[in-house]
Amino acid sequence: MVRIGIDVGGTFTKAVALDHETFALLGHVQVLTTHTAEEGVARGIVEALRKLLAELGLAPEQVRFIAHGTTQATNALLEGDVAEVGIVALGSGLQAARSRAETQVGDLELAPGKRLRTHHAWAAPAAIGQAVSALREQGAAVIVAAEAFSVDDPAGELLVMSAAREAGLPATGTHELTKLYGLRIRTRTAVVNASILPRMTETANLTAAAVAAAGIAAPLMVMRCDGGVMSLAEVARRPVQTLLSGPAAGVAGALLYERVSSGVFLEVGGTSTDISAVRDGRVVVDYAEVGGHKLYVPSLDVRTVGLAGGSMVRCGGRRVVDVGPRSAHLAGLSYAAFAEPEALAGAAMETIAPRQGDPADYVAVRGAGGRFALTVTCAANALGLVPEDAYARGNADAARAACAALGALLAMTGEQAARAVMDAAVAKVRPVVQALLRQYALDPATTVLVGGGGGAAALVPALAERMGLPHRLAQHHEVISPIGVAVALVREVVERSLNQPTPEDLAAVRQEAVDAAVRSGAAPGGVEVHVEVEAQRNVVRAIATGATELRSRDPGRRELTEEELRRVAAEALGVAEPELVARVGGWAVYRGEKEVRALLGLLHRRRATYRVVDADGVVRLARDELTVWPTTAGRVAERLAEALAAETAYGDAGAVIPELHLLCGPRLIDLSGLQTAEQVNGMVAVELSGVPDDLPAAVLSRRRQ
Repeated sequence: MVRIGIDVGGTFTKAVALDHETFALLGHVQVLTTHTAEEGVARGIVEALRKLLAELGLAPEQVRFIAHGTTQATNALLEGDVAEVGIVALGSGLQAARSRAETQVGDLELAPGKRLRTHHAWAAPAAIGQAVSALREQGAAVIVAAEAFSVDDPAGELLVMSAAREAGLPATGTHELTKLYGLRIRTRTAVVNASILPRMTETANLTAAAVAAAGIAAPLMVMRCDGGVMSLAEVARRPVQTLLSGPAAGVAGALLYERVSSGVFLEVGGTSTDISAVRDGRVVVDYAEVGGHKLYVPSLDVRTVGLAGGSMVRCGGRRVVDVGPRSAHLAGLSYAAFAEPEALAGAAMETIAPRQGDPADYVAVRGAGGRFALTVTCAANALGLVPEDAYARGNADAARAACAALGALLAMTGEQAARAVMDAAVAKVRPVVQALLRQYALDPATTVLVGGGGGAAALVPALAERMGLPHRLAQHHEVISPIGVAVALVREVVERSLNQPTPEDLAAVRQEAVDAAVRSGAAPGGVEVHVEVEAQRNVVRAIATGATELRSRDPGRRELTEEELRRVAAEALGVAEPELVARVGGWAVYRGEKEVRALLGLLHRRRATYRVVDADGVVRLARDELTVWPTTAGRVAERLAEALAAETAYGDAGAVIPELHLLCGPRLIDLSGLQTAEQVNGMVAVELSGVPDDLPAAVLSRRRQ
């Protein structure tokens, strides 16, 4: 039985097959992405699938899971390939004025020179049909229904959506995408979603039909921008959730293979590099932005830099002035590092404009075999930075010949020229990595740079060397994105605006998230939920994740021995002999001490620091001054009461409960987002419902500053 993941990239569509139980890579293929085909990128997906099945000799009935990630939504917005959107605003009395004002989002700039055009109409219930007809005459191809409090009662928006479909137009309501108040952002999110709805629905239907025609019974899933997958039915409602699904897939694959606890993941392609942070073994998520406009779409916090393995070198005034953003792929040139040395005989540099409108300061090398691009990959190979077994490994002699030609142009040696290229490349990426380290308080002493993508070996080792950070290339880094697609879990996020939520409110939002995950394809019995409360914004958020089918822990993943876990903890804590504080099921809690300096370094003291390590050796929680309260599931309430009594702080703002986590059986339950003891006790009662009383557990508490 196999799992299949397909990633639609800008140049190639890649497909992988993994063993369904062990997640071992069985094989992979790639085909050119079919942007211009009549069926669009769907044709490339099907071609890759057929090629993969044929080369591995797989029968359709062996496929237990199939999913794909796509850049189609992102590319459509960047290129302005979107439908015009008509907005029907509803409301009466004071709501009418608010609806008129906050739903007029105007034309949205998606990218320089690319805009999403909107048309607006306000309608009383009796005039909804007329409003839809008027918007269609103005050019609207899809309708958005928007009403101030539709998150509480969507009846009005449903009437608009029904009228639009009767008129032959697809429609979306703001209540379908988020349960948060904030009509302007909610409307903007719905407008972006609606603009890509027709194209994405068409592609989803074509792909689903082709997969079914191939005899594959497993439902086709699609990658979301927050690292989960959802069903095609949900894609047809919420295509905006597929934005940035490519970077999300890469991180998912890296977390599977690399056991990253604290790190920065860099997916290095041919043209751009996507950079994201991993903290406590989980990728960091924030709201997505399009054209500088914030949307109510939870997404990986991905920073994209126009620099990658295929980036070409730009020169001026006898120096390297930049690397990229134009890549060899888009210039139609082969890398010098992938040529034979004799093709570079008599190599000399020339300056070119790779595409019409580009500055003519990009350099190319012309030798006996024709014209080649001098790229970051070429410079890295010339300097011997690319490991022998890496995907970006080329011919060092050819790369050095190209860099020697660049050196002749710049009046320096070939090695100096190669270093100048790498310096320029690192200079574009390093500030982004440093910003992530600061923003998410990642400790450089325990943070690792992880490289994925075909160009990872050309950039990540050089970046790590200059930043003084450890690094590694992800296993199968060249196909890490389709691997991430193949192993992704269903994920759903439900957010509600609630003032001082009760335990019953939290339980209701939690159940709503579970139901949403099941609708998206998760097996009902295996959904896990994390609930958090943002008191300042009056927002309750429930994040549900689950597999598409019930399965036990992957037998191919060996649990680490006690000695191996101790070594992981020692490295994470920066001590030789970590102290084992608690063992709860597969979890191990270790303690160490670190020196803290204050008052400009004049004051020194020792501080206890803790690491919670799972059975795979991933540090899932890193905290200072943690208190561990061992117990059993049946006595968790007692230990919670002790922790709350001991570590609740009192001040001008009232009682501030400690940051709490709960280890119970195989689960780490994050309670840190809750604000009151009542909320904590209510959520724990829900989470432990049906759990045997004698199951080992531990409460972890930390006084908030």
